[in-house]
Amino acid sequence: MRALRIAAAVELLTLAALLINLFTVHTEAVSSLGGPVHGTAYLAVIALTWATTPGDTAPGTRPRSVVPGVGGLLVLRRLDRLRRLRRGGPAGAAPHVTDPPGRAR
Repeated sequence: MRALRIAAAVELLTLAALLINLFTVHTEAVSSLGGPVHGTAYLAVIALTWATTPGDTAPGTRPRSVVPGVGGLLVLRRLDRLRRLRRGGPAGAAPHVTDPPGRAR
């Protein structure tokens, strides 16, 4: 889990650096170094997600890892939510509604 967190952070930070570089000074050295680092982090996120999460963890956990730039963060958010649900804590989901909207008692 720690390696996934690191890879997700590197993926996001290198993407931000590449985009900032692209829209400002466009230094080739930043692109030459940042591109491969970003690609490696992207592949690491995918590999770590598929290696550390069982297929039945939750529908959609593994496919989230292939979203470029933020896939790692989406996976971490999903796994954190699942962990909180299993412990019985709040998962950040919408409150449970017992009656449909507009229905008076």
